[in-house]
Amino acid sequence: MAALRLSAPPTARWSPPQPSSARWQQPPCRGGARRPAALRAGGDEGPGPEEPPVRTLLIDNYDSYTYNIFQELSVVNGVPPVVVRNDEWAWRDVYHWVYKKRAFDNIVISPGPGSPACPTDIGVCLRILCECGDIPILGVCLGHQALGLVHGAKIVHAPEAIHGRLSEIEHNGCYLFNRIPSGINSGFKVVRYHSLVIEASSLPEDLVSIAWTASPRMLSFLDSDKSDNTSFWGSLNNFSIADPSGRTNNREVPITINNATKPDGYKIVMGIKHSSMPHYGVQFHPESVATHYGRQIFQNFKRITTEFGSQSSLFQERKVHSIDQCNYVPKGLSHTEGLEFGDSVRVHMLAERNSEKKHLRLRWKRIDNFLSRTGSSEDIFSELFGHQNAEDTFWLDSSSVDQNRARFSFMGGKGGPLWKQMTFHLSNQRANCRGTITIRDAHGSAVKNSLKDGFLEFLHKEIQSIKYDEEDFEGLPFDFHGGFVGYLGYGLKVECDASSNKAKSSTPDACFFFADNLVAIDHNNGDVYILSLYDEYSLSNGNGMHHNTTHTSWLLETEKKLLRMAAMSPGLPTYGKSLIGSSNVNKQSFVVEKSKDQYIKDVRSCLDYIRDGESYELCLTTRMRRGIEYINALQLYLKLRKQNPAPYAAWLNFSSENLSICCSSPERFLRLDQNAVLEAKPIKGTIARGRTPEEDECLRLQLKYSEKDQAENLMIVDLLRNDLGKVCEPGSVHVPRLMDVESYKSVHTMVSTIRGTKKPDLSPVDCIKAAFPGGSMTGAPKVRSMEILDALESSPRGIYSGSIGFFSYNRTFDLNIVIRTVVLHDGEASVGAGGAIVALSDPEAEYAEMMLKARTPTRVVEECSQQAAAHSSPDRSDSVRTTIS
Repeated sequence: MAALRLSAPPTARWSPPQPSSARWQQPPCRGGARRPAALRAGGDEGPGPEEPPVRTLLIDNYDSYTYNIFQELSVVNGVPPVVVRNDEWAWRDVYHWVYKKRAFDNIVISPGPGSPACPTDIGVCLRILCECGDIPILGVCLGHQALGLVHGAKIVHAPEAIHGRLSEIEHNGCYLFNRIPSGINSGFKVVRYHSLVIEASSLPEDLVSIAWTASPRMLSFLDSDKSDNTSFWGSLNNFSIADPSGRTNNREVPITINNATKPDGYKIVMGIKHSSMPHYGVQFHPESVATHYGRQIFQNFKRITTEFGSQSSLFQERKVHSIDQCNYVPKGLSHTEGLEFGDSVRVHMLAERNSEKKHLRLRWKRIDNFLSRTGSSEDIFSELFGHQNAEDTFWLDSSSVDQNRARFSFMGGKGGPLWKQMTFHLSNQRANCRGTITIRDAHGSAVKNSLKDGFLEFLHKEIQSIKYDEEDFEGLPFDFHGGFVGYLGYGLKVECDASSNKAKSSTPDACFFFADNLVAIDHNNGDVYILSLYDEYSLSNGNGMHHNTTHTSWLLETEKKLLRMAAMSPGLPTYGKSLIGSSNVNKQSFVVEKSKDQYIKDVRSCLDYIRDGESYELCLTTRMRRGIEYINALQLYLKLRKQNPAPYAAWLNFSSENLSICCSSPERFLRLDQNAVLEAKPIKGTIARGRTPEEDECLRLQLKYSEKDQAENLMIVDLLRNDLGKVCEPGSVHVPRLMDVESYKSVHTMVSTIRGTKKPDLSPVDCIKAAFPGGSMTGAPKVRSMEILDALESSPRGIYSGSIGFFSYNRTFDLNIVIRTVVLHDGEASVGAGGAIVALSDPEAEYAEMMLKARTPTRVVEECSQQAAAHSSPDRSDSVRTTIS
């Protein structure tokens, strides 16, 4: 059936705003002169006159950078755009909101995977470009290619796939590049993520090339003119501003245009415009944190929109006179949960509380400088929780506190009146979120229920059902005061944005304790805190008085144990059998699920997907497994934390599941603190430590200046900015640390830090749904990359690639990325490992990096297995199936 064609108003030729002639008469700058930092930040003069907001319809092509554009437009336009995925509205819906409701002033078409020639990749975008001739439109990357395609240009493979790398750009002075310099050494450097381009020779008369690459030379990020301590707000022309949500000064400043010639030879088309319609496209990514003058491009597009409106009666009807006129919620905008329309209307409201109400109160005590009087956090854990094989215990272990990477450790076990264990299994592997949950209390009673809305919604309701008093934890220097401790498996991606899992994990998809009693350790000063929660509602006599119950006795008893420890020589006691094993499993070494040849073949498949534009980066992984006999799981963890100390390490034991997790992760997934600040710390880029100080420093610098590793890291930084941008206040997402190299016992890694301020109407679980699984374990764009990886990887990732950490009852959380981890389950040890595949990847090097990451965890298992075999008695029939500890 032919598509319904609804006529748009006739298009009239219009004259775009022209840059002032004085600005263009500046002589070319010699020697690579740069704009002063103050000017890049918008100058120090006060804000200009108040302008009416501009309302943007932002079409999301299932990209992982769309919400970076959202954040930029929110700041520039004065009101957040409305985000609609390219298959969410039909043309009829677009026509209704753009023409009948006059709801939007312009349209931005996002980047995305694939090709504009593929209907499933581009959705309604081509129809918009054909029909909306009187609406200002800006296409970015895929949107730019779509603009070329609808007018007859050819979309071809680029000479080289470019992802996460920078180029210098020339332009012809078009107003889209107003106040932006041009040419080699001008300072106009942009980030590119693309494998396809518009063929310059195929441009029709209606399309004009307005920008192109200034030279064939690619730049690394460290070529940029920034200091190591810069905090990046949006794109680099705004990196110095003190108030990221403030207005940018629009004063005209001198710029430089060098060698502004038409594209030829090596020059790739980087920008186009339509000759008679207000339609523009840029091949690069102005929203990237490393693009210079990115926000200026969005400001120029806003000016183009308002100037076009002054010549259009239809625009006058659409024009916003007050922000309150934006307070509508378009039908079908279901995926944009949490976005705002003006200041009063929310698309997403917090779920109703339907869990049993609880009013939790906290009692706590501090023992000053306790660690100086005893051995270590290891001794404290073993004394308090190491008995009975350390069953049903947790230890969120900052085993590496160098360079202030981490400060606090938390530990606890079974026994309090509020303690419970929640074990969740997905019912199927599709995105309907159904599953079964088993809840066990401290007495061993278990109740099994079906969850039609999934585990994350269950967790959300549990957290929202808790009432608390902030004065209870005044004076505590950390955020975790009791609550949910455990892990989210990688398979829970189907509760976020993934469509399916390839296979079912043998381990639970999520497993958590509710910890009402815990011990916290401050590694900065050696203080130890004892904390206990109780439910005021359940303990009340009805007269405001409360029973003196077990939480008080637990505090006293734990304090006595600790003080006895201080009087004794430090040492690590060994309790019980602490064994895991199965007599039917033969002694063996680790076996990688994929051979070297197969892994390299999969890397090449990833490179093919990248060259075809299906992904920018793919985090390919595999798993190593071996049977184990009689391993002491806690001793294995203690050995792992010594050999590979890490700031986000963890021990978890779930005895009912025959499951222990020994994690030495150096990577934070996401944290939400009491000030509503979200923080992610992705790692991309790893190299082994050297054998001598000289070799070690050489390797560290090799990693720091590696263009391939910089590209990996930058892509994931932009992805995490996008994920935080979904749930953070407009203008608040920033990057205080970009591409730092951190050194650990066995490797150097490249780490970045992204922060933003959470919107007040969103919950902790909303933040998880926006960002899980961590982008460093998927690649970008995330949704398409997860689909590709599911097709390539031969088994479920399970706990690996998920997250371990806590959700505190006070609505804070801190979660790691599960890497460098040994999972012990049902007589088997497994270790996951992998790496990010980008256009610059070498298959042999990728295999070597994957094996490097697995080296320490697998070696520790082998050593423990050999020790267990050496000390095992001939008759072990009583330990055929002992509990994992």
